[in-house]
Amino acid sequence: MLRIHFTPRDLARTTVSTRPAASWEILLSLHMLQQSEGRLIFEDWRRSIRAKVAPDQMRLLLELTPPKGYSPDFLTPAASAPDFETALELVLATPRQELRGQLELLAKYRPVSPWTRELAQGDRSSLDRLGRAIRSYHDAAIAPYWKSIGTHISADHAHRGDALARHGVDRLLSTLHPRVRWVAPVLQVLDMHDRDLYLDGRGIELQPSAFCWRVPTKLRDPELKPILVYPIQHAPGILRSTSAQATDSSDVLGSLLGSTRAAALEAAVTGCTTTELARRCKISPAAASHQATVLREAGLITTRRVGASVLHEVTQLGIWLLSGHGSGNQRATGARPAVPAH
Repeated sequence: MLRIHFTPRDLARTTVSTRPAASWEILLSLHMLQQSEGRLIFEDWRRSIRAKVAPDQMRLLLELTPPKGYSPDFLTPAASAPDFETALELVLATPRQELRGQLELLAKYRPVSPWTRELAQGDRSSLDRLGRAIRSYHDAAIAPYWKSIGTHISADHAHRGDALARHGVDRLLSTLHPRVRWVAPVLQVLDMHDRDLYLDGRGIELQPSAFCWRVPTKLRDPELKPILVYPIQHAPGILRSTSAQATDSSDVLGSLLGSTRAAALEAAVTGCTTTELARRCKISPAAASHQATVLREAGLITTRRVGASVLHEVTQLGIWLLSGHGSGNQRATGARPAVPAH
């Protein structure tokens, strides 16, 4: 069991990311690619990716990412990256000493290859090969699904933000995941190696992930920025490609709800007031109020009062509909909560 020790300052500096992290989704998707779990969620995606990514580039990435055990921390830089290009730059700028130390640790889980030996020495051509492999994989396995992933993570953030606003950080930490327990001032993460992590006032970033499966994960090095990556609750339809969304979801959703109402539903993913809804949809406040009423009565959004305003937030049913779930023949099973901010 991992025990994360909080001080009052750490509680004040606890954040939840508002968006997916490209480097973590790349790493954790490589783990899922090598497993057979989650067939309902991932199997179509697995088949597609195995056919799209060149075998020589996939081999390089799999040498660094065993499905269980250690994967080098440099693949998921602790520094925040707003987009994939920045994340890739951070990976390729890893200091030589860190490369060597982390790849020596990886050798306990994966046999050393000529390429990883050269990479550990900071060889420029080996780093270039790594960069090309990551880019090729990202373009095939992550980029087409980025909007769908972002929609679900935004919803997760909105719901957890609501828990934080209404009940405080205790509620946020105690409801983070079934395999996480909050016994103040310690966050217990089951199924992880037995160790203690003292935040010592640094706070912690909670990072939701679509490809994180069953249990949370984190960077191995305790000296790096504390980040705990946790799985959002999965449902069929979470990985819908941009092209599938464009052909299946947008047209069908617009036909079903009308273009303005469909836009209003999407605007509510991150939570918004009636005034914000009107601005995002470019309609009058009175029209926005009417659209919100119809969506609420259909069970697609909820509305609650916050001070002098009301806040509209998408429901799980609304998220499934936005993901194209209602436009196909798949059938949703289970419910997923939604997400505080980074």
